[in-house]
Amino acid sequence: MTRPPAPEPLAVPVVDNHTHLDSETSEDVEALLSAAAAAGVPRSVQIGCDLAAARWTVQALDRYPQLLGGVALHPNEIPDLVAAGTYEDALAEIASSAAHPRVRVVGETGLDYFRTGPEGIPLQQEAFRAHIRLAKDLGLALQIHDRDAHADVLRILREEGAPDKTVFHCFSGDAAMARECGDAGYFLSFAGTVTFKNAEPLREALRAAPRDRIMVETDAPYLTPTPYRGRPNAGYLVPLTVRSMAQTLGTDLDALCAQITATTETVYGPW
Repeated sequence: MTRPPAPEPLAVPVVDNHTHLDSETSEDVEALLSAAAAAGVPRSVQIGCDLAAARWTVQALDRYPQLLGGVALHPNEIPDLVAAGTYEDALAEIASSAAHPRVRVVGETGLDYFRTGPEGIPLQQEAFRAHIRLAKDLGLALQIHDRDAHADVLRILREEGAPDKTVFHCFSGDAAMARECGDAGYFLSFAGTVTFKNAEPLREALRAAPRDRIMVETDAPYLTPTPYRGRPNAGYLVPLTVRSMAQTLGTDLDALCAQITATTETVYGPW
């Protein structure tokens, strides 16, 4: 499937808070990073959420100065790893990878009740707790995957004590949840879903979120913003999402971009 055309570049740069470049070929990575920079998205956080992707991420961090990284075991991986008897070894490898100086994130981790049956829920919850503890032990940010599991994600964060910098990747809650997350000091990262026609509750959540807790992401190659929903996503399309966010918030685009960049640097530190 062909990629969408490039939108008008941003005048003030922002960071793509969550992408999966490991799904691309090495030639595509070079081109996509260049295209993103030309669009006003010169830096990204590359997320590896299984062992192969985590290994790729660590290697990419040494090759591409535009990237910081995150590593974890995605919640949907956990039941299979436990069944195979390899979960403990896999988590130990993630902990080792997270020691790389350009890995600044434990994630994406969390809960996904959309694809996991009842028997997998306790396994996901225990793995989520282990990732929370790892982020705190290493002093790293936590990026959360939360699908159909809002109440349990918030409960476990309260019970374990959230890391100082906790990010809800591809935030999918409503306005009440956004306010609760803001009160708890969590950060909310919005993806292309905020541009979808049927996503008014998500736009209400964006309006309810504290302005200094907002970030933007692609989750590329997924969640391509309107009007290219269903086609491959990439960092150069972030301007579509952030322009939609500025319109939703009724705020100046350049000011929003500057705020998002400052917030992202607060969470992850210098590139």
